[in-house]
Amino acid sequence: MTTIRALQLIADRKLVLAEVPAPPPPGPDEVQIAIKAVALNHLDLWGFRGMAFAKRKLPLIVGAEASGEVAAIGADVTAFKPGDKVVMYGALTCGTCPACREGRDNLCENVGGIMGFHVDGFARERMNLPSRLVIRVPDGVSMRDAACAPIAFSTVEHMLFDNAKLKPGETILIQAGGSGIGTVAIKMAKAIGCTVITTVGDDDKAEKARALGADHVINYRKDRFATIARKLTGKKGVDVAFEHVGAETFNDSLLCLKRGGRLVTCGATSGPTINFNLMQLFQQQYKIFGSFGASMRNIRDSLTKMANGILPVIDTEIGLSELERGLARLESRQVFGKIVVHF
Repeated sequence: MTTIRALQLIADRKLVLAEVPAPPPPGPDEVQIAIKAVALNHLDLWGFRGMAFAKRKLPLIVGAEASGEVAAIGADVTAFKPGDKVVMYGALTCGTCPACREGRDNLCENVGGIMGFHVDGFARERMNLPSRLVIRVPDGVSMRDAACAPIAFSTVEHMLFDNAKLKPGETILIQAGGSGIGTVAIKMAKAIGCTVITTVGDDDKAEKARALGADHVINYRKDRFATIARKLTGKKGVDVAFEHVGAETFNDSLLCLKRGGRLVTCGATSGPTINFNLMQLFQQQYKIFGSFGASMRNIRDSLTKMANGILPVIDTEIGLSELERGLARLESRQVFGKIVVHF
């Protein structure tokens, strides 16, 4: 094999399916992976639009989240063997800074970039990675579902349990319950016995969110979710607000919180800038957590949850040549769950 197929971004909003050189044999501590599935995220959409907040060179191989199969191993690799199903960490961490050594990979002090955003990503037939960035997939978890673990599942795991410290029996407001991470958040919160209030943009998504287990679903295009959420909680407010929409919803998400409530946010798809009431923050004693990415531990825990039956919601499955159509569907906000690209 001298060349492989790869999806390259050659200009803003312009993707091509190209032939690129195949990777060399893996180095001593590297694993060569045959990519099987790539899951799409808003991160891919930002890169597609040209919103890379660091220098990057085009053409760039896209894809930030994927699963695959070990094709070959380096001489010093003992943790994997050819044929193993794996997922890969989506950032080139250094592995040596204090954060990396403490297992806080997403706070790496010397990160080399995010795959598919700053550096070449996973939408290619084969690639080499350091073995420390590769995680085995449990038996019984499909390549399709596993592809949703490195970002979608693990981001929610980190948000809910590392940062917001969500506890059984609490009430949580989940914004955009039909999104990839919104659907995961509903499932994870219900799995520990929480009461889930979620927002969606249309009645069809409302029915789907209820089917996932959401206790209360608010169509934010018809009703003011903050007013309804406070009524549903007897005007006390929710324990946790799961925020990733940004400017359109952030302040109202704060209004939904009880005194001492926690808001955790990982995104700003509707805009990154808000006017903020500091008196509301300190008088209500809110706790606000910024949450970015996840650790390797979060990915392992996510895969364990998949093996135990908490599976991603899949909106669409497409082929490699259709990735641009998948990004367009993601951008349209019609998506409910994840979009997965198969090789």
